[in-house]
Amino acid sequence: MSYVAPVREMLFTMKEIGGLDAVLAQPGHEEVTPDLVETILEEAGKFAAEVLAPLNQPGDRQGNRWDAGAVHTADGFKEAYASFCETGWNGMPASVDFGGQGMPTLLSTAVLEMWKSANMAFSLCQMLTLGAVEAIVHHGSEALKARYLPPMVEGRWTGTMNLTEPQAGSDLAALRAKAVREGDHYRISGTKIFITWGEHDMAENIVHLVLARLPDAPPGVKGISLFLVPKYLVGDDGRLGDRNDLTCASIEHKMGIRASATAVMSFGEGPGAIGYLLGEENQGLACMFTMMNHARLNVGLEGVAISERAYQQARGYALERVQGRTLVGDATIAGHPDVRRMLMDMKARTEAQRALAYFAAGWMDRAHGHPEAGPRRQAQSLVDLLIPVVKGWCTEGAQLVTATGVQVHGGMGFIEETGAAQHQRDARITTIYEGTTGIQANDLIGRKLARDGGTAMKGLLAQMRADANAVGHESDALLVDLHASLQRGVQALDEATDGLLGQAPREAAAAAVPYLWLAGTVIGGWLLTRAAVAATAQLDSGSDGEDFLAAKRVTALHFALHVMPHAAAWRDGVLRGAASTLGLTADQL
Repeated sequence: MSYVAPVREMLFTMKEIGGLDAVLAQPGHEEVTPDLVETILEEAGKFAAEVLAPLNQPGDRQGNRWDAGAVHTADGFKEAYASFCETGWNGMPASVDFGGQGMPTLLSTAVLEMWKSANMAFSLCQMLTLGAVEAIVHHGSEALKARYLPPMVEGRWTGTMNLTEPQAGSDLAALRAKAVREGDHYRISGTKIFITWGEHDMAENIVHLVLARLPDAPPGVKGISLFLVPKYLVGDDGRLGDRNDLTCASIEHKMGIRASATAVMSFGEGPGAIGYLLGEENQGLACMFTMMNHARLNVGLEGVAISERAYQQARGYALERVQGRTLVGDATIAGHPDVRRMLMDMKARTEAQRALAYFAAGWMDRAHGHPEAGPRRQAQSLVDLLIPVVKGWCTEGAQLVTATGVQVHGGMGFIEETGAAQHQRDARITTIYEGTTGIQANDLIGRKLARDGGTAMKGLLAQMRADANAVGHESDALLVDLHASLQRGVQALDEATDGLLGQAPREAAAAAVPYLWLAGTVIGGWLLTRAAVAATAQLDSGSDGEDFLAAKRVTALHFALHVMPHAAAWRDGVLRGAASTLGLTADQL
């Protein structure tokens, strides 16, 4: 099935949930009008559908070819990437200071969703490059910025993050890669694994950001530094020079995202790869955290994107497939009530995930661009709270949505040729990289909730409770049901928050993932309720798109009746679930 960018849905969510008007009113966005936003979305949708989406399934089948340290990408990827950069898409979110377009995060988030839906493997190259760009912007010297950022923003050079080692995954304290000072640079040696787009043939140069230790570094995470290590050395004039002392030792054979090379990178087989310090020595972890919110938002967005692609495919199949007698009168399987149930679940979860991601993106814009310091701090506090929920809940939700997509296809969903299985395979990695769901949950309760005693969450709960109590249309039975559901969900999250804050660390950790699921479910339900209220107001005013607006109301109701009731179960798991989770010894498991 082909991909069609849901531009109308994106615009609605950006305006009604993401706060597009408020974002565009901030300094620096004077030339970004609502009409321009719509034009950008429409053009991006065409590129995604016409150029990237047709390469998705063939790229998955073909994968990449490793040959003596070189990686050859799947047919068509090199040409698509060249076109992607030539048309300016690569640098759209980047600062104008380095050749980018400086578009708001909210807008770039919607566009990035299109790339990820159309071809998730392809989109990872830009995502990692922009992450590296952000790290260099914040922590690189002026000389490094001038030398490396323009070609990276342009797309002629790409970027990576080199964190993981064979013995050091989530536990960066076990990191062994070494860095030795040598004049104005450092010599880097060590092995890094799981490096996405670590080697490929689409760009002239690859700029690796590498975590390593100095000989005199303190132990643990306090002794990690971050280095810029280019594949090819760069002269003062910006021209590429000799190959640096690094190589791609192999690439992984993976369950999904097969068209993106996942490399084993070897640094320093000779004298050591030349690298340049980013930030200060032994402050590498702090440098990483600079780009963490954007990186985790983007991976959460992958959950949204692959859910949308799976939903579109399942819907298209259900509207065409004729099988058995239906109870609704339709000739296709879309007439079966249970197929309707599955499609509505996919649709409701996907729209709730998108609402959460765009809501966070809009507040990220406010945190960076609001003219007053106080609102910036408040916005950043909310962003910090939301990001682990976006990453954890949206990617876990994608597991449900893509699995349901396979189920809608029946036996054909188990056959690779339909493409449904690929969506489920591609989705699986999203809960793992950039911090597993467990890590996101521990971040939520440990760093975000406990740090301020729940102040940020309580503030969000107050906002949700106010909306839940403001029914507005008492004669509108659907809105009454939505607000009643939201009230119950908010109460469950409030009780779980109080209970979690009073638990011992071990018990709280056992309840962390249920709490993340609860937070995502309630916040998602709240945002869909807001969407339904906005859709109702537009219907009452006679706005165009009656079918679309009516669907927003019904979709929100489905979430309220079929998903939000799980909030009570998640609350009970948070409050009383630790005893069973921790009740067995390791030998009894």
